[in-house]
Amino acid sequence: MQTQFFRPAELSLMALATALMLTGSVLAQDAAVPEPMPADAAPADAAAPASDSSDLAETDDSGTMERAHPEMKMVLEKLMELGAKPVHTLSVEEARLQKTPADAVVGVLVDKGESAAPEAVGSLKEITIPGAEGNLKARVYTPAGEGPFPVIVYFHGGGWVIADPVVYDASERALSNQANAIVVGPYYSKGPEHRFSAAQDDAIAVYKYVVENGGEWNADTDRIAVAGESAGGNLAVNVAIAARDQKLQTPDAVIAVYPVAGADLNTPSYIENQNATPLGKADIEWFVENYANSMDDTKDTRFDLVHADLSDLPPTTIIGAEIDPLASEGKTLADNLTAAGVEVKYQLWDGVTHEFFGMAAVVPEAQEAQDFAGESLRAAFGTIAVSP
Repeated sequence: MQTQFFRPAELSLMALATALMLTGSVLAQDAAVPEPMPADAAPADAAAPASDSSDLAETDDSGTMERAHPEMKMVLEKLMELGAKPVHTLSVEEARLQKTPADAVVGVLVDKGESAAPEAVGSLKEITIPGAEGNLKARVYTPAGEGPFPVIVYFHGGGWVIADPVVYDASERALSNQANAIVVGPYYSKGPEHRFSAAQDDAIAVYKYVVENGGEWNADTDRIAVAGESAGGNLAVNVAIAARDQKLQTPDAVIAVYPVAGADLNTPSYIENQNATPLGKADIEWFVENYANSMDDTKDTRFDLVHADLSDLPPTTIIGAEIDPLASEGKTLADNLTAAGVEVKYQLWDGVTHEFFGMAAVVPEAQEAQDFAGESLRAAFGTIAVSP
């Protein structure tokens, strides 16, 4: 299968910026259409995005504010103004209660005198569905119109410890409109109350339930995709692997946004972004400490996806951010999927941080990334985008 790798073209219109979100997301907009670049099909263990900022790696923020594009920088400054602190300095309870990148996006919009209303969708409701070990709440976003609609099972980020679908509301709304599809966002189990592999098990259980029961919400479950950000990107890929191994219905597409995909904390992007905002190396170590039973769990290929069997998976789109410790493993995952014969689209956005995807209301690159994901979903479903 052929993989398409993309890099943004000269960013004259995109000199805007990118944003972050330990738990939230908000999106961005506008840019030139990237040109395909050939990819090396060989498996890799530590591919890294190009960067000239290695001299900044050991500074207090690994040069985040210097490298961030203007709009992204505005969001980060607002996040700090709201009092958000690195999660590794907090208790789990404190981390769950503090302001998020999504809150920062709202703050920027208010400061600019612009509407902070969420992107419109047809309807939103909360339901209860079965997880692996008990019932879970889930959000269901439905487009306007008669349907039936294709369906996306979306898994939020937060390191399997913090956040929920409400924090990632902007991403769910955007994907619903991009694909004219129902989006189901579960409140999956999180650590330290529910440790590895509780979130992965819930993700598979939710997918099975949606396949079998999505018709109740006017979903056409013959057209289904999985998507997620960060820890949720890991869950989306895990569901695709489980569907293959358990002979479940195969998703039509996988969207993995800066996924947690490896166990190596010394990749080039970990080194380059060790103190980055809003996500640095110490923060990821904190997430692992609060989710894994022991460090042995990180050797499990449900955690360490870059060493999993990636053959016979659906077409996969991977989105990366330059200022992100996870950038290298996202690229490695794309390379290894390609080597396994999977159709892959990959693009890394410069000048933005982890959590930028849901920031389209402020960060132009977020809109570009949403459009990139939307192209893949529309191609899989045979739909057209909806104007919110």
